[in-house]
Amino acid sequence: MSSGPSPGSAAFLEEATEPLDATRHSDATRETEKFLRSRIVGQDAAVDAVLELYQIFLVGMSPPDRPVGNLLFLGPTGSGKTYVIEVLAEALFGNPHAFIKVDCAEFQEHHEIAKLIGSPPGYIGHMHTQPILTQEALTRWHTEKLKLTLLLFDEVEKASESLWQLMLGILDKASLTLGDNTHVDLSQCVIFMTSNVGASEMSRLAEGGLGFAVQAPIEEANLDEKITHTATEAARRKFSPEFMNRLDKVVVFKTLRRDQLEHILDLELAKVQRRIEGAVGQNHFTFRCTPEVKQWLLREGTDPKYGARHLKRVIEKNIVYGLANLVATGQVKGGDCVSIGIKADGSLTFAKNAVTASEESAAAGSAP
Repeated sequence: MSSGPSPGSAAFLEEATEPLDATRHSDATRETEKFLRSRIVGQDAAVDAVLELYQIFLVGMSPPDRPVGNLLFLGPTGSGKTYVIEVLAEALFGNPHAFIKVDCAEFQEHHEIAKLIGSPPGYIGHMHTQPILTQEALTRWHTEKLKLTLLLFDEVEKASESLWQLMLGILDKASLTLGDNTHVDLSQCVIFMTSNVGASEMSRLAEGGLGFAVQAPIEEANLDEKITHTATEAARRKFSPEFMNRLDKVVVFKTLRRDQLEHILDLELAKVQRRIEGAVGQNHFTFRCTPEVKQWLLREGTDPKYGARHLKRVIEKNIVYGLANLVATGQVKGGDCVSIGIKADGSLTFAKNAVTASEESAAAGSAP
């Protein structure tokens, strides 16, 4: 009979001298992380929370009989909560729409729950109302290598009592029974919930500078901690203890600084460039915005109330529409470079100059 040290004893621990790095991610997770961080600006906590759950799922260590993870994203509209899920879907499945979205604002009345789970036998609409959360819907985006579902409950604070009761069961047991008594298994789901609760308090705390709004430099070093505390307390007041106890993590989206807003603008302009390349094909043209135009877009396109959504609208209206007119009228062709400037009265100018192949390649590889 062995007389060596038993596991857990001091002597046993002294023999275990090989150091291990429990923070290192797998190659697959690192690839996903690289993609997420290249598209998501200033929300490292959200990226970290997603990556933790993804790594656990990949090695098969997700909790049994529960969803892979339950995440609550807090922050004002336009701060990027849904965008994080879209980028994750694109990273995992190559499609930013590869997730199921339940708009809780559509389920504020008791009877509307039938749209989610179908009408039970004997009720009007049975066999005619197609449930949203069927097993087939959950597995729609599964691949041979990755059988994972992203499920979003958007604006969860607007859910009716009936939806709340369903969600509590889903978050706890990963189980759902449809109107026709069909059982749905959600144990391969990452469940995201977004909410704007506490947004007004957070905006007042940051003096209107929350989300993607243009703001002066904030001197207070612990502002993010204060905002996190404010949002979390607002969530605890709004949601029941049963709900909060089922969450794996609450992520509060942080205030974005000026340099981060500029980075977001560059990403949005780069998306426009990719759309041009996809639409025009091999004979694509490039465009560049002067620094003055970028500053104008930030002033016009960032808003404390609507965040980044307004920035996208300003780019569509002032950049995309103008470029589309140039293409439609044959004023630009493959190989051209369109320079976008601005006059003193605030109107944009478009000028064309031909570029060499090497210049065009360099331009395509950088953000506009």
